[in-house]
Amino acid sequence: MQALLGVLFHFIGGFASGSFYIPYKKVKGWSWESYWIVGGIFSWLVVPLFAAWLTVPGFLDIITGTEGPVLFWTWFLGVLWGIGGLTFGLSMRYLGMSLGMAVALGFCSAFGALIPPIYRQLFTSDANTLSAMFHTSRGIYVLLGVAVCLVGIAICGRAGMMKEKELSEEQKTASIQEFNLRKGLVVAIVSGILSACMSFAISAGNSMGKAAVANNANPLFKNNVIFVIIMLGGLTTNFIWCMILNSRNRSFGDYTNKETPLVKNYLFAAIAGTTWFLQFFFYGMGESKLGNDASSWILHMAFIILISGMWGFVLKEWKNASRKTFFTISFGIFTIILSVILVGYGNSLDY
Repeated sequence: MQALLGVLFHFIGGFASGSFYIPYKKVKGWSWESYWIVGGIFSWLVVPLFAAWLTVPGFLDIITGTEGPVLFWTWFLGVLWGIGGLTFGLSMRYLGMSLGMAVALGFCSAFGALIPPIYRQLFTSDANTLSAMFHTSRGIYVLLGVAVCLVGIAICGRAGMMKEKELSEEQKTASIQEFNLRKGLVVAIVSGILSACMSFAISAGNSMGKAAVANNANPLFKNNVIFVIIMLGGLTTNFIWCMILNSRNRSFGDYTNKETPLVKNYLFAAIAGTTWFLQFFFYGMGESKLGNDASSWILHMAFIILISGMWGFVLKEWKNASRKTFFTISFGIFTIILSVILVGYGNSLDY
């Protein structure tokens, strides 16, 4: 029953993450950096603080009582994850929801599975290293899942190239206004690699979660205090970059431009940012039932890829593409989901 609840929570979190970008499409007359950071203020500051205040008694006392190195590494991994989140937004901008999320999260799941054993191989005496993975059922399933994931990413990339060749510029930008396959694939790869730092950041701040439980917080919500620090790292990265873009593109006027629907723009950006954070709110609940290992993270990724792929089809991102191209992207998404299941199953086995 606990495992089923964990899966349900991860599905809700995946649905939130797979859907968060839709309200941004309702923002009119603003540059990307303007609506991204407005939504980000809610994603990385307002909603995490509110969630922690609501669910973790004395969360500020827990944070101030945590050792400096723990806070630093939790924040710093949040900074790296924030770069992944920033490029994740660019992936949606250039590739759309189905292709962008499939590629970015495919890399995220693959690197999320490989980085811990590589780290143990290079820097620790732990027996659960990359080389040891070739000699256990657990390791073989994980490595097989990673290999299948890379195949799925290649298939999705192939679908993107087929779409680019088949459609005119007007058709490509009808549903994705700034479609750019090359830019999109580069930022999706960077996003996928660095987004895996979220799982590591949660592990780095684990002592805060334990302190929350000791302070009578419901274990379902123990990660909410950790998210406060991680999200500050994400805010640091995204705020600096968006301010640079505001300056470079002279788009500071967006925030007060009365020729745009200001109230609606702020509202939709706030909804997008809030929805985006909900993925981690429910991820934390799912993790409390399943454990913060690669299985939880991989399951979360699978649901996001599935939901975002469905939204991509609903929003007609592949409209006017040939039946062969539509089949190719569908098969690519299915392959990545299969890889995620393989990795998740492998991580459920004993060493």
